[in-house]
Amino acid sequence: PLTAMILERKLKKAGIKELNLHRIRRNAKFKIGSTEIRTFGTMQSIADGFGVAIKTEDGYVVYSSEFIVDYDTKNAAFKFDITNITDLGSEGVLALLSESVGSTRTGNSSPHHRITEQIEQYFEDTQNRMFITVFNQNLYRVIEIIELATKYNRKVVIFDEELKSLMADMAKLGYYHIPPGLEVAPSAFSNDMENILVIVSGTGKSIFRKIHKMATKENDRIELRPTDTVIIASPAVPGTEREEASMEDDLYKEAGRVLMIDSRRAYSMHASIEDLKMMIYLMKPKYYVPVKGEYRQLIANANIALNMGYNADKIIVMDNGQVAVLNDGVLAKSYDKVDVDDVMVDGNDSLDASGMVLKDREILSTDGTIIIGVVMNHVTKEIIGGPDVQSRGVIYLKDADYIIKEVGNIMEKTIDDAVKEKRYDNMSCRSEAREKISRYILKETGKRPMILPAIIEINTKD
Repeated sequence: PLTAMILERKLKKAGIKELNLHRIRRNAKFKIGSTEIRTFGTMQSIADGFGVAIKTEDGYVVYSSEFIVDYDTKNAAFKFDITNITDLGSEGVLALLSESVGSTRTGNSSPHHRITEQIEQYFEDTQNRMFITVFNQNLYRVIEIIELATKYNRKVVIFDEELKSLMADMAKLGYYHIPPGLEVAPSAFSNDMENILVIVSGTGKSIFRKIHKMATKENDRIELRPTDTVIIASPAVPGTEREEASMEDDLYKEAGRVLMIDSRRAYSMHASIEDLKMMIYLMKPKYYVPVKGEYRQLIANANIALNMGYNADKIIVMDNGQVAVLNDGVLAKSYDKVDVDDVMVDGNDSLDASGMVLKDREILSTDGTIIIGVVMNHVTKEIIGGPDVQSRGVIYLKDADYIIKEVGNIMEKTIDDAVKEKRYDNMSCRSEAREKISRYILKETGKRPMILPAIIEINTKD
């Protein structure tokens, strides 16, 4: 239900109104067609986590999802449901697909996933303002922080709309309610408030940029002071190390006390070696398939099963795109492959590796660009300005005069010919000019730059 609420909100924000979401709960049974599917509750950083078991004639195929084993969780939305997991194991599990991200960590993830013991002393002995960063998807950690603020009677302000929405969703579902009177609305916050906890949240690099702006006085609402205590409870993840290092340097210049909690002190909520062993022990799968993680982590996960007595032919390790086939109760890798590529992101749009934006960027970085601009009378179709030709990264200016002049001539002639032959169309004409100029530049320079013709039509008065 929580994931569905998040999706619904994001899709509506993107302008998608016709939604058909099917909500699946923890510890549920349902069918897709004639296939029976079960879910079982797992403990993750976000509430409502569950694994999935698909029933086959030869036993269940189970995907563990992310999980840690913790028997001391009071909140049912985060409970590791050992009863349902044990039941699945007793009914027969053909294959267990288990996550591998934490497969190189010894012991259990619990209690190392908790930060209360590491930060409580700061709540106890600090009378001034406190700032703490947390990834907004780590709701378990957010609740830990709010519980400490409640215990030490410290008001809380959440500076992230997404986290505020997530906490509202948690309240609607009955998973967790922020105690009445504890939260201060961001609009009511002032920079001179004392004895307040500011929760700075976000995802990826954004969380470090937010606190960095507060340290460098670029935030128009909050400035850090020498009396402030700052706790970074969002350890850097791959790709964010530079932002974290830059932020940390400026934090030490502005804040009174800084505590950096790295991933060695507070584990991410992924299964460590003993957690993975427990899942294997409870499920008793015929085949073990390490998934989700770098290849070295998949191998480490496979070694866990080997050390528990599994034969190598019962452990299937696959790279991205490889296929395993189930035939008469036997699971084995096949020679088939699925084409997979990295998904790149441009702004808010996801594009696959063949996306035009990425292709254009590659061209810009290697062969440069030529921009040709022309202004023409919309009515008479006469050229009244230009051609203006700009070249970047294609040729040296001292060698470019005759090429630049010819590019302009090609553009002008393409337009004139189209007008005379009464086939002028702005888009078609630009496309034709682009092709002709591309061929010319390739012949003269051996390069294939990005060609950007622009025809601006304006209405003029005689």
